[in-house]
Amino acid sequence: MTTAEQFDEDKLVEQAKSDPDAFGKLYELYVEKIYSYIYYRIGNHHDAEDLTAKVFHRALNHIGSYNNKGVPFAAWLYRIAHNLVANWHRDHSRRQVIALEQITLTDNGHDMPQRVAERNNEREILLEAIQKLPAERQKLLTLKFIEKMSNAEIGRIMGRSEGAIKSLYHRTLVSLKDLMAEHENIIQDLPEK
Repeated sequence: MTTAEQFDEDKLVEQAKSDPDAFGKLYELYVEKIYSYIYYRIGNHHDAEDLTAKVFHRALNHIGSYNNKGVPFAAWLYRIAHNLVANWHRDHSRRQVIALEQITLTDNGHDMPQRVAERNNEREILLEAIQKLPAERQKLLTLKFIEKMSNAEIGRIMGRSEGAIKSLYHRTLVSLKDLMAEHENIIQDLPEK
């Protein structure tokens, strides 16, 4: 975000404290990003819609006490979303699940069914490995690959330096690689039928 964009956003946030239309503009700017973040953390469209509504309801109710601390307004929204997602997981006593039938296949019409099945299996293994990561690392992957944010943007949202995010990202990829290798070793050790 450029300095000019940040300044415009800061003005809009200040206006939103007393003007519902200004808050509506903030809603339009961020609703899709917040929904996407929540959806990829819980894997359920209906609950993601509900939680997204709660994020903006809480933001609207508390915007009067919002203080700009030099980080983007989005960081505040993501923090609210993160807390609601954590509560959702605690309330549902389960880990993040994304139904495989909800994952879109990227079939160009030329792939053989076996290759499509292999890609689906690879996707399933990757999702299982990601679900084994701590919540903070899942959040990092969501912001990096779903929201397509830079390390600096992720750092502002997660309250860390860009260097700390790079390091966490590297450790996360190493952990994923280890989890994937562990899965392969388990498959190889299974007795043949």
